[in-house]
Amino acid sequence: MTAAGGQEGQGRGHGTVARPGRVLARLGGWIAGAFLAAQPLAAQSVLRPTDRPAGASPVVVELFTSQGCATCPPADEMLGDLARIEGVLPLALHVDYWDYIGWRDTFGSPIFTARQQAYALAAGERMVYTPQIIVGGRDRVIGTDPLAVMAYVNARAARPEPVAVALLREGESLVIEGHAVLPFARPVVVQMVRFLPEVRVEITSGENAGLSQDYVNVVTDWRLLGEWDGRAPLSLRVEAAGAEPVAVILQEPGPGAILASAVLR
Repeated sequence: MTAAGGQEGQGRGHGTVARPGRVLARLGGWIAGAFLAAQPLAAQSVLRPTDRPAGASPVVVELFTSQGCATCPPADEMLGDLARIEGVLPLALHVDYWDYIGWRDTFGSPIFTARQQAYALAAGERMVYTPQIIVGGRDRVIGTDPLAVMAYVNARAARPEPVAVALLREGESLVIEGHAVLPFARPVVVQMVRFLPEVRVEITSGENAGLSQDYVNVVTDWRLLGEWDGRAPLSLRVEAAGAEPVAVILQEPGPGAILASAVLR
């Protein structure tokens, strides 16, 4: 099922795009049933404030989603549960490759589509789909499997951190400081993310026509600030105007594993 020729979906760039509404059908529908039977994520989580050292990085959970995807609303709601768990930084990245099927995602961006495609390429995968969750830049899971998501979150939270990063607002600027235990084998990528904590969208056409959907931590900007080799402390000052929360993510190239993150709300 390739993107070329309009067989099931039309994507941008490399790889295959799975038609929304078809992913769960191909997997026999067991994921949807598991989601409906699951307890709320906040109740399932074993993460507690005392489990995380003071100043520890939150675990970054990226949800690739679309307002035009019929199977995405449960994953969007699950992200809201994740946002209530201390020690987790869930981020919603709205892709634009389903815009042609009847509803143009109000937050969809080719930048987020390209990021998902880069993850697929790094993993040797030929297909991108929604909803997809990537935990810590490494662990990939279909976005409607809360038990798998929490297992990956807890596993990432238990790992030692090779680097610490701290943020400070000074007027319209953001000061970023980082310290690495050892220099990195390859320089890490320093990224700044802006997001909307909460927004409601009335969807009037497409597969989710008539739906009033609440979204959390909707990414509005994902910016590459540079690279850092870890040999000397990281010290950056960048413009970060506006009231939107800001996060900084240090990630191995590829994109690969996320080594550290910090957020100011």
